[in-house]
Formats: sequence, structure tokens, C-alpha cells
Amino acid sequence: MKAAVLYGFDQQLKLESYDTPEVESDTDVIVRIGGAGLCRTDLHIIEGVWKDKVDTELPYILGHENAGWVEDVGRSVRSVKPGDAVIVHPVITCGLCLACRAGEDMHCIDLQFPGITQNGGFAEYLRTGERACITLPEGLEPKAIAPYADAGITSYRVAKRAAKRLWPGTRCVIIGVGGLGHIAVQVLRELCATEIIAVDRSTDALKLAQECGAHHLVDASDGGGVEKVQELTKGGAEAVIDFVGEGSAISDAVAMLKKGGIYWVVGYGGVVEVPAIDYIFSEIAVMGSLVGNYNELSELMTMAGQGRVHLTGVEYRLHDINTAISDLHHARLHGRGVIVP
Repeated sequence: MKAAVLYGFDQQLKLESYDTPEVESDTDVIVRIGGAGLCRTDLHIIEGVWKDKVDTELPYILGHENAGWVEDVGRSVRSVKPGDAVIVHPVITCGLCLACRAGEDMHCIDLQFPGITQNGGFAEYLRTGERACITLPEGLEPKAIAPYADAGITSYRVAKRAAKRLWPGTRCVIIGVGGLGHIAVQVLRELCATEIIAVDRSTDALKLAQECGAHHLVDASDGGGVEKVQELTKGGAEAVIDFVGEGSAISDAVAMLKKGGIYWVVGYGGVVEVPAIDYIFSEIAVMGSLVGNYNELSELMTMAGQGRVHLTGVEYRLHDINTAISDLHHARLHGRGVIVP
């Protein structure tokens, strides 16, 4: 098969022939890739940010937002069959540990993570597990929804958690309304009645946020995002969801909160530094939010199938993957990039 392979950090991916994955265990599923989402995590992997976090030997294939058609299955697989269109939850899990039994797949003690700890979906075929596969609702095409496998459930999970605390009359700021943020805007509109304030430095991203249902747009390109949010909210928002997580976004997010507010950290790359006295005097909370579990991806697919959530994506062919990576790195990509073999 053709695959885009990472041979060294800070290097371009190399397109080459690679061994096609085969069924190795009774619960394996081989998926013919219809689309693989390009994520900022892929940039961080290429930059070497993850090299001390996971035990992965180069070379290997990136790509952890995958969808396609079932090609082959292990002998005990019953929930999917060859020909089924599926979206693939990012991780392969054991199903036996306490985290799996609680439904929190991302905390599995024995998880495998295609695209991060082993070969992923920037290729023609992917090996995953039966527990990761969700059959797509009729009318959804794999290449159109692949980024939901990570960007989608990451946005859905944090928006769902935040929505439980956002009653009518509250305000929620979303910092970074690109590939993840534009999905979070839509999910919040569906799950609660909070007033949504979209903050970004890109006019194109803000336009997308408006199309997705944001109530207010704040252009932060001049560095005045905090003041504008404070003026809109008359003292701060009940919640800030940060999809950037680096640079000035972190300190801005904390400054945008009202007393008792919650800062939801989703993007990463920076360091959250808040004086202890500020936690006490303002009673703010900082909450991390990881990707999302199988059930949340299933819920999101239901919403997508009903037309209640839409993904804005740009397609690239597999042989153009380094162009796609460059476009993402240089902020030329609005919405999500999707690699199509």
C-alpha cells in the first residue's frame, strides 16, 4: 500500500510503498481508509513534542482521525463486517480494565494509539480493533467526517461537560474557532442556551464561527481580546474553552473569567501559570479535557447524521500531505484538513 511515513523529527513525511496491515488477533479490523484528518497533534509529533511522552520507534505512519470501509475482520468480530462504512475511535482498548468498563476509553491501561504509538491512517489501510469501530449513519461519507474521530469528539466532550454548568444567561468564550472550535460552537448551541463568544485572530475563522452560530465575535489580532470580552460580559464569562493552549491564549483565558468561572484547557503547547492567591480570591477552576470516549463519538455521529452538526474541511490527496501539513502550520487551513488516499 501507499503510505506517508515519518522517518525523523522535523522532517517531511515520505510517500512510499509500505506493508499492508493484516489481521493479527481475533478482534482486529482492517479498514480501507476513505479519509484521515490532519490534526495539530500531527505537527507536534513531527516536531518531537511527543517523543518523551510515548514509546514509539521511527519510522512509522501518522494519522489518528480515520474513517473508511471495513476490509477484513478477525474471527470473533461480530459488530462490523467487510463493506461497512465506519468511523474509527482513536484508540484500541482492552475492554477489561476499570477505565474501559466505565466507558472512558482514553484512560485504558493497555491502549494502543494508531497514528501515535503505532501505524496510523495516512495510508491506504489501517489496523484497528472492533471496539473502536462505529458504523456510520446512512448518508455520511467517510472522507467528510473523518476529523470527527478526534477533533469532533474532543470538541464534543468539552462542550458537553461545559454545557452542564452553562444555564440560560451564562456566557462561554471559545478561544480558537478553527478546526475544533467551529465544532464546539455548534455543539454548545445544540446542548445549552449559553451565550457564545468566539475569539480568534483570523477573520476567516471568525466568519466560520458566525456561520456556526456564535453570538459574538471578538477579533483578537490587535491583542485586545481580554478587554473586549470583559466589556461584552461586564466582568467576565462563566466559562472559557481554550483550543489554542499556548502563547498569550492561556493568560488571556484566565483574565476573561468571572469569579467562580471555569477555564477548560484543550489546546496544548504552553504552560498554565496561575498564582495560588488568584484561585482562592476568584474561586476559578482549571479543567483539562482529553479527546473523548466511544459513546461520545457515537452521540456525535447521531447529531451529524441528523444534520445538526457540520464539519468544514479541505481535502488533500495523500501525495499532497506535506502541502497540507505546511498549510496547517502556517495557518492557511481553515476548518479541518482531510487526507484522501
